[in-house]
Amino acid sequence: MSTESAGRPGRPDQESWRRRFAEEARAERPDLALLCLLLGAVADPELDAHGIDAAQIELDELAGQLPYGVRGGRAWASALAGLLGERCGFAGSSADYRRLESSLLHAVLRRRRGLPILLSVVWIEVARRAGAPVYGVALPGHFVVGFGDPAEQVLADPFDGGRPMSGQDAELLAAGATGRPLDASMMEPARTLDIVQRVLNNIRAWASARPERTDVALWAVELSLLLPSHPARLRYERAQLLVQSGQFQRGAAEMEEYADVVDGVEPAAAEAIRHRARAARSLLN
Repeated sequence: MSTESAGRPGRPDQESWRRRFAEEARAERPDLALLCLLLGAVADPELDAHGIDAAQIELDELAGQLPYGVRGGRAWASALAGLLGERCGFAGSSADYRRLESSLLHAVLRRRRGLPILLSVVWIEVARRAGAPVYGVALPGHFVVGFGDPAEQVLADPFDGGRPMSGQDAELLAAGATGRPLDASMMEPARTLDIVQRVLNNIRAWASARPERTDVALWAVELSLLLPSHPARLRYERAQLLVQSGQFQRGAAEMEEYADVVDGVEPAAAEAIRHRARAARSLLN
């Protein structure tokens, strides 16, 4: 089967992008930037292989603009804030939560705007290329970046242009989002695939507030299912989205498959799902 789109010669089709995403997600050391860019290629028909290469090159060039010989977590945080926050203007605002492109790395690089987690991805990838000891920190409701030894808690908030964050700032964020004190596990470096899953969760949340964008919700769920580890309930969510998009037969079949999975532990829930599958099939008549 050809991997080229009939509409745009040389551009891989959706299935090829998804296959590359799945392969990279299962690599020994998954590439965070590449996974986010492949996700963007599924979302944006205008993004092709050249665009992906250009985004990677831009990250390389930004890293090359950092000063040489930086040492220590605080110095790295300051250097990144000076370059990305002050000189390049990477930051975010409440308006960015209303835009799908705020969750797409290639668009964030172009606009210099995005959600906290995508701005953090830019910081992580630029800093990593420059040799910085950098990691993501998945605080509840707000993603930030850490430098050096995680025990030092050298944190910066890319969404706020790289504003330094104290441990107390992190505690306030956690309390505001969960109503509970900051747990030490929340400060641990985020794994690459967990970051990608959180990006996809944000996209699913964006689409769920817009019933007319079932298409976006569907591809976000399908990419989540390609990750090596994912919640089993995503299969049911995909089945529901298939029904909502008019693919009644496929959606019903997947509901029944999911019902078989949960039948052993939640028979009542399984029967309710089978009832919904029958209802979906009735829409074919």
